[in-house]
Amino acid sequence: MNRSESSHLFYQTRQRRPVLDQARGVYMWDVDGKRYLDGSSGAMVCNIGHSNARVLDAMRKQMDKSTFGYRLHFETEPAERLAAKTASLAPAGLDKVFFVSGGSEAVESAIKLARQNAVATGEAQRTKVISREPSYHGCTLGALALTGYAPLTAPFEPMMRPMPKIPAPRAYLDGLDPQDVATGHHYADMLEEKILAEGPETILAFIVEPVGGASTGALVPPKGYMKRIREICSRYGVLLIHDEVMSGGGRTGKFFAAEHWDVEPDILVISKGFAAGYAPLGAMVAHKDVVSNVLDAGGFLHGFTYAGNPLACAAGLAVLEEIERENLCANAAATGALLKTGLEELMERFSIIGDVRGEGLLLAFELVDDRVSMRPLPKELNAFNLLVDMAYDNGLIIYSRRTRGGYSGDHFLIAPPMISNADHVSEIIEGLDRSLRQLLDRISGQRAQAG
Repeated sequence: MNRSESSHLFYQTRQRRPVLDQARGVYMWDVDGKRYLDGSSGAMVCNIGHSNARVLDAMRKQMDKSTFGYRLHFETEPAERLAAKTASLAPAGLDKVFFVSGGSEAVESAIKLARQNAVATGEAQRTKVISREPSYHGCTLGALALTGYAPLTAPFEPMMRPMPKIPAPRAYLDGLDPQDVATGHHYADMLEEKILAEGPETILAFIVEPVGGASTGALVPPKGYMKRIREICSRYGVLLIHDEVMSGGGRTGKFFAAEHWDVEPDILVISKGFAAGYAPLGAMVAHKDVVSNVLDAGGFLHGFTYAGNPLACAAGLAVLEEIERENLCANAAATGALLKTGLEELMERFSIIGDVRGEGLLLAFELVDDRVSMRPLPKELNAFNLLVDMAYDNGLIIYSRRTRGGYSGDHFLIAPPMISNADHVSEIIEGLDRSLRQLLDRISGQRAQAG
């Protein structure tokens, strides 16, 4: 491939990266032979690492049989087996599975199922889905209406119906103790206040990431939050939807992150690590009673061409088998603890780090200008881009987002594959240490130049 030629591809910006040649385990190589440690698993996708031989073999075997079977024409063995396996991993009662190709499709499916359930049960006035701010639930217009991240939503608001929002429980910014149950109740009670303000009879569902993704930077809810949320939803007949697109699949040390709090939703969605990048795949998993209501009323008025694709399902089933065979949930918990300790040690050395958070191998740290006030760095510094580029040049891939409303603040997700070990952790911390020193030098230079 001639890099001097302009590309016909386009994504978010004009920025171009090296051409990928190959990927194995936790590493990726470009065509010039430079190696990168995949410290974010792509976009928190490649949970079991790259080029796993058993998964590739399972896909080859399925390709020899069939690569496509339309869901209205055939049931397929891979889809049936993966649905059964997924249901066995889900909370009790959530045993109906609807396959999709990605996280946005899974969220769209969840809110459509919730809506059709309301219509089927004589509560057609329920039309609003409450979510949090900041949050990210997908890029389709339906999922975007639930998203609380202004740079992504503002251009499209005239084309959609924005939904009610409540603040995400960012206790570290509000000076509250996340280990105090009262803190969890403080934030959860905002949901009840919003339900009452909007009218309980109009509220269809509440959607929440049990452990935050890119928008909140691996935010772990305060004690008492998740259980109180469940109680409030049950009290007002509001369906609880867990968005486990990023946190599901074992990354937090449990297959579903909500298991950390023993809380059961009515519907959950999963993607990303579900097939771990081997094929486009996601799923909505719903309580059998919700599905029965909709099917008894005439059927689920929704679907995608590639729902239950046999090749994708064969890949997903092989990924789940690999997670169990290699005990990767436990490894995510143990290696994640090592990595979090390393990040906390970086925080001791760099006063620019204001917070370290997360669970298992879904971790993040946030940069600040002042740790006491948690004042963010000036947005003009673009630290969230600078550090990513510096780490990339140092052979380490990390993932960043703006923290404060999408317009300022800088946090970075550190989420390597679940096969990572202590040596990989050391390599990540060394790469971050080097990159943070370079960032500080750049900031000092810019400030000196500004006078």
